[in-house]
Amino acid sequence: MKQFVLCFICLAVFSCQKQYYVNKIEGERLEINRDLESDSTVDAFIAPYRKHLNASLDSIISFAPATYSKKDGDLNTAIGNLMADAVYQECNPIFKKRYNKTIDFVLLNHGGIRAEIPKGPVTLRTAYEVMPFENAVVIVGLKADAILKMVEYLSEVKRAHPLSKQINITFNSSYELEQLTIKGAPLDMDKTYYVATNDYLYNGGDKMVFFKPNEGVFDVDYKIRNVLIDHFKKIDTLRPKIDDRFIRKVLK
Repeated sequence: MKQFVLCFICLAVFSCQKQYYVNKIEGERLEINRDLESDSTVDAFIAPYRKHLNASLDSIISFAPATYSKKDGDLNTAIGNLMADAVYQECNPIFKKRYNKTIDFVLLNHGGIRAEIPKGPVTLRTAYEVMPFENAVVIVGLKADAILKMVEYLSEVKRAHPLSKQINITFNSSYELEQLTIKGAPLDMDKTYYVATNDYLYNGGDKMVFFKPNEGVFDVDYKIRNVLIDHFKKIDTLRPKIDDRFIRKVLK
């Protein structure tokens, strides 16, 4: 009897409770801009960290006698040449020591250069602005047919994708291949070439699909941005130039 009474009470209680259902959802856009008031408590907490970070980013590591922009050249630019050559110089010793192989040349992407190097002191902040991404260097073994597909791609896109000075590509006025050498020698159809690039391009970024299939992929545990920082620290004054590593002959 007691159990019956208890059950009856429970049913009575639950039957008296109101049930609610969601029949409308409303949202409001909160725009993040300079009009938002900052939280003084949060500002005070992060102030010493911000000060330390800014001091580190503004530390001078080199000097640029001129401003270098990716808009300065047709098929090669001073800043692009600087980046590609830096990857070669900093990564080749690691590749040789770790795998007993040598990088043949470097290919990066024009769009990966996110800022110019302004005239004056070059700081850590400069390196972060030029390369804000976390892209890392990978080295890919490619046969000659893949190299030719790369050249075909370059002739189609007609952009100053950075190449290191170990490779020379000359197009005629119609962007047809006229000359190709790697380390001063013609393309060897039986050789495997080791091309340093970044993981974004290796995975097909910028439609560079010629990296797959390949003859092997090698990791050197090196981010492009860290390559730039280490390279800048070794050079008192940056003096990159536009040269003849990747050009088009124009009929006059």
